[in-house]
Amino acid sequence: MQACPYDALYIDPNNGTAAKCNYCAHRIEHSYEPACVIVCPTESITSGDLDDPNSKIAQLVATQETTVRKPESGANPNLYYIKASEEMLDPAATERTGSGVWTEQAFGVGHFAKYADARLSEADTPSMIVQLALEKKAKAAAPRDQAIIRDVMSQLSDMSPKAKRVYDAPSKGVLWGWEVSAYIWTKGIASGTYLMAMLAMFAGIIEMTDTLWWTIIVIGLGFLGITGLLLVKDLDRPDRFLYVLLRPNWSSWLVKGAYILGGFGAILSASAAILLFDLDRSLLTYLAIAGIPLSTLTGVYTAWLFQQAKAHSWAQDSLLPLKFLIETVIIGSAVLAIIVLPQPVVLIGSAIVLGAAFVHGKDVVQKPQLVTLS
Repeated sequence: MQACPYDALYIDPNNGTAAKCNYCAHRIEHSYEPACVIVCPTESITSGDLDDPNSKIAQLVATQETTVRKPESGANPNLYYIKASEEMLDPAATERTGSGVWTEQAFGVGHFAKYADARLSEADTPSMIVQLALEKKAKAAAPRDQAIIRDVMSQLSDMSPKAKRVYDAPSKGVLWGWEVSAYIWTKGIASGTYLMAMLAMFAGIIEMTDTLWWTIIVIGLGFLGITGLLLVKDLDRPDRFLYVLLRPNWSSWLVKGAYILGGFGAILSASAAILLFDLDRSLLTYLAIAGIPLSTLTGVYTAWLFQQAKAHSWAQDSLLPLKFLIETVIIGSAVLAIIVLPQPVVLIGSAIVLGAAFVHGKDVVQKPQLVTLS
């Protein structure tokens, strides 16, 4: 949903899954036009085959000056606007008030749509009544009165500095919330702690005893498990998470990330098995050779996932993977310092670092989502 540059996806409250306009596929298959084309009273919507030069829509696009939304996103939209106003295509041209002319989101949309039905809409009803009354009076009034009424309506319109939104794309229940920002933090602890411990071991900085191995592995498995729970909790249909594994789309970093998490978890589990069954400790070193790149990818892959969300600033930040890597190293170093040097100064300093990392992760996730799509 975050990847759509047009805010065209929403959560269907009936089945809890993402949905969008399917161009009335059930009608198109039987040579009927989409419902929106049929019901439009002014015939302002035209549909057809853009690849057919003889079709009406192809001729309109060829002969009229048209515009599209967010061409820079690279999504190649096939929805063209003729003589569209700035307010129609630029979301920043209207004020974000949380309510529209005939809509109200304050009581819940998306995840929370089920609560909205129990509340009455609080749209701008008085203004709408005044407008309708003036329009009706103008039709029946004398020419002189009609001119006065139109002048009043014009002045009322001029008093509004920006156009009023009729409808807005849902925000609450659609945006990523605390679960995603927390998952970045827990994932950073799991991967960063193991990564820094293994690098310190190979550099000869620390000696890995069985106690230290168990501490690193338990922290890794524990926070990796929390990471998985947070990922599933963010879904309206947790059972759909199985689709990522059983019906993978390998072009998505969501799928790649799931298998990276699984691979890193397997390394941690195998390390625990070696300790549990008292096997040759040199096997832990061999596992670490595979564990270092897997733990690094575990900490960084979310950056590539975010960059696939072309609707937001993540896609334009080429340094995002490096930032995630640095944050993983910082988080891992803070946790490892607590384990190896459990002194008051180290505990306080590491706690501050971990707290700052959590707040920063929250900003990284939420702030780009609050920027108006244009």
